[in-house]
Amino acid sequence: MAASRNKLPSELLSRVGDFVATRTEADELLALGLSGGCDSVVLLHLLASLGLGQRLLAIHVHHGLSPNADAWADFCTKLCARLDIPLSVQTVTVNLKSGLGIEAAARQARYAAFSNCGRHTVLLAHHQGDQAETLLFNLLRGAGVAGAAGLADERRHDDLRILRPLLNVPRSKLESYAVANQLDWIEDESNADTKFTRNFLRHEVLAVISQRFPAAEQSLAQAATHFSEAVSLLDELAEADWQMASEGETLNLRRLRTLGAVRIKNLLRYRLRQMAWQAPVTARLDEFVRQLLSAAPDRHPELKLDKGLMRIAKGQLSWIAQK
Repeated sequence: MAASRNKLPSELLSRVGDFVATRTEADELLALGLSGGCDSVVLLHLLASLGLGQRLLAIHVHHGLSPNADAWADFCTKLCARLDIPLSVQTVTVNLKSGLGIEAAARQARYAAFSNCGRHTVLLAHHQGDQAETLLFNLLRGAGVAGAAGLADERRHDDLRILRPLLNVPRSKLESYAVANQLDWIEDESNADTKFTRNFLRHEVLAVISQRFPAAEQSLAQAATHFSEAVSLLDELAEADWQMASEGETLNLRRLRTLGAVRIKNLLRYRLRQMAWQAPVTARLDEFVRQLLSAAPDRHPELKLDKGLMRIAKGQLSWIAQK
């Protein structure tokens, strides 16, 4: 499966090459999440064809959830050997009692493995279909504008920088590329199981919508881009509000109250994202802001969160980390 330039669609090659060149340093070491599926195999092949193999470490996360997991790891080992790219197989234990559900728990274990790979920039092969599914999934959960923005082509995850160079590419183009370049890939049998929410959205929901709206996937991905732009504007507003109301690492309550409930909620969500704290559900945040706006000087409303609490005292709103 050697890289062959005569069958490389110039569009995909130039897209990935430009993406990597504009977002990484020329000598920066990179990692690639390699599941062995079509999408990640294509991205691996593109990066190798661009001559980036010397900077690249492929990471295969062995979740141990499928009876075929060992065979998938073996497939990735042989693929990387043919392309002369180093591979690290990370065996993880997925916490099935976390309350997150299998999909989220596996994703948590996967990102933990990426964080331990010794590289600070990780490329993932999410594509346009993944973006459309994410948008639908988040909207059905009642997400706000940030959730509707879906996946980002570049974002931070703790100390990792996540890059997604294929985010606007339809899966059909990736499959065409794989066939044209005679690439093999594995099929995870769980991808057909509609008891998993994303599979249900892909096979049952988007498939039906696309019969009436053939460009649904592209349109949903474009909508996510619009929401992402809106998030950028809201973040700029929140930063201006922070500069106006902040006193060090706290917010002055008197100044904060001049903003009104909607801008206060936007500012608090922005601040929580900056701190990598999970924002509360809408009803809890609404109630906290109501108390913030109406509390008498001798009252000290607080909102407990996963990593600490927000508390009003002495005319200040503070974030107190959990010890």
